[in-house]
Amino acid sequence: MSVDEAIRLRRSVRGFLAREVPEATLREVFALAQCAPSNCNVQPWTPHVVSGEKLKRLREALVAAGMRDEPIKPDWPADGKFTGVYRERQVGAAQALYGAMGVARNDTVGRKMAYIRNHAFFDAPPAVLIFMREPFDTREAADIGMYAQTLMLAFTARGIASCAQGALGLFPDIAREHLEVPNHYKLLFGISFGYEDRDVEANAARVDRATIDDAVRFHR
Repeated sequence: MSVDEAIRLRRSVRGFLAREVPEATLREVFALAQCAPSNCNVQPWTPHVVSGEKLKRLREALVAAGMRDEPIKPDWPADGKFTGVYRERQVGAAQALYGAMGVARNDTVGRKMAYIRNHAFFDAPPAVLIFMREPFDTREAADIGMYAQTLMLAFTARGIASCAQGALGLFPDIAREHLEVPNHYKLLFGISFGYEDRDVEANAARVDRATIDDAVRFHR
């Protein structure tokens, strides 16, 4: 698969088969992601790949926190409000997703249960939680974004689906406890990945992208 094909095919998948990703493939993809660029080559990402019993226990703890409406305690601000065209894009994405799942806007219970699936890693057999060590901040977080994109494109090229999830960063203390991560490592987000379950309704959702003329400014 060409780079162009991988970029176009990559999308957020929210339902996975129980089929495991081979260990050799995992190591190959994560080794390739180490080629991602970073400021001064500091490579600030600290990914924790979790699967099996460890993932099962973490999933149960995160789902329980969400079901009891436990207040979120993210390491990084997560309460920003979108306005203007950014709000329009957010609403459009939500309409596409909930529409694919057949969840009406006024279905409070249905929308909550759909959201809780984030905490269940969308049933992915493995996932990765990406931490950043203190005192790294915004500049290093940008590097980690490039690392994550590199990782997901490498997955796509091998027929492995993924979904980057800010929601997996909302209860970092739970994640640190289950993965035995020191407190000075702050959780940014997670990525659920595996082989797509095409029978999951959410996976029929599609979102559009702004045109190059709307997004890019060329200076000459």
